[in-house]
Amino acid sequence: MRIRLLTLLLACLFLPAIAWAGLFTYVDKHGVRHYTNVPADTRARPLKLKKIITAKLPNRPRSTIRYSRLTRLQKRAIAVNKAAIERHILRAASESRLDPLLIKAIIRTESNFDQFAVSAKGAQGLMQLMPETARDLQVHNPFDAYQNIAGGARYLRTLLDTFAGDIRLSLAAYNAGPGSVARHGGIPNFPETMAYVRKVLKHYRNYRKQHSLSRSLNSPNMVTVN
Repeated sequence: MRIRLLTLLLACLFLPAIAWAGLFTYVDKHGVRHYTNVPADTRARPLKLKKIITAKLPNRPRSTIRYSRLTRLQKRAIAVNKAAIERHILRAASESRLDPLLIKAIIRTESNFDQFAVSAKGAQGLMQLMPETARDLQVHNPFDAYQNIAGGARYLRTLLDTFAGDIRLSLAAYNAGPGSVARHGGIPNFPETMAYVRKVLKHYRNYRKQHSLSRSLNSPNMVTVN
């Protein structure tokens, strides 16, 4: 999966609450939020994209690791173990005010916890960030597990803030881009995007069920990577 985000839009992400030109939102009398590029309703207001939550990242190499060039021993040596991924998820979730189980569900869907996953279209790492997106999110090494998770979490936080906390719309935007969601007034009628939202939500529900069970058994584990 990849995050399709126009360069102009990415630049706007770092500006506090900039109106998204040509896109509007309003809430009808039933409390349902609508998104449109034709503001026929007098309640429609310009859609604003919230500022990305930035976090100071630890000093990391600026160069991108080319996984294909690493030996099997090198891959094994730098691979992050499951316990470390759990810690990264919890840390990123705390920094971006997200449910760690939602981050986990996205990682499961995007890369199946393969730290060095690269899609056919170039998306990289656990949360499958496109190179240009990774740069704008201050992810200098997309194959560094923490940087990748933290960057993806910050992006998801921005989408949730933009779409009034609507998880389904935010997941659709993570997959197809926020512009597509706004133009379609909801989840775009793209088979890939619709399947993606269903899959993430399925994993999310399962993880929450498992987490609820583990809590009832007094388990100390908040996140478990399968």
